[in-house]
Amino acid sequence: MKATVLSLLCLAVASVSLVFAQAPVVRVMPEQLKWVPDPEGFGFSQAIVEGDPSKPGIYVVHVKFPPNVMSRPHFHDETRYGTVIKGTWYTGEGTTFAPDKTTALKAGSFMKHPAKTPHFDGAKGEEVIIQLVGMGPSKTTKVDSTKGLFAPLK
Repeated sequence: MKATVLSLLCLAVASVSLVFAQAPVVRVMPEQLKWVPDPEGFGFSQAIVEGDPSKPGIYVVHVKFPPNVMSRPHFHDETRYGTVIKGTWYTGEGTTFAPDKTTALKAGSFMKHPAKTPHFDGAKGEEVIIQLVGMGPSKTTKVDSTKGLFAPLK
């Protein structure tokens, strides 16, 4: 009996070890990111770090706002988790674009965008880079479909 239990325990440990050994560690250096500019212009771009936002599953993207560019009110079908990597990210809630009523989040700050919550965000006087994590597929819906997603502040 003891031999059977010990054999099963050894088999379980070996199986778990094989599973862990099969998944390689993923490391992405900043210089490896492939920044893709937004077709609207204004200098906004994003880089996929892991996963694919257009497909089911977790994704991690970096988003870059140039100085004085913000997104207009929009929402996403999925909850997204944002961490500021560089600069000060200005964030606002609601369906009215009001850059002067935003909350400033400095590097290291975190924010959760609940699914379907209208918001707007971006940069004021400096470049901002944030990391967003969510579960795809991701979709962005503009509150006012007659306007572009991005707006220059000056």
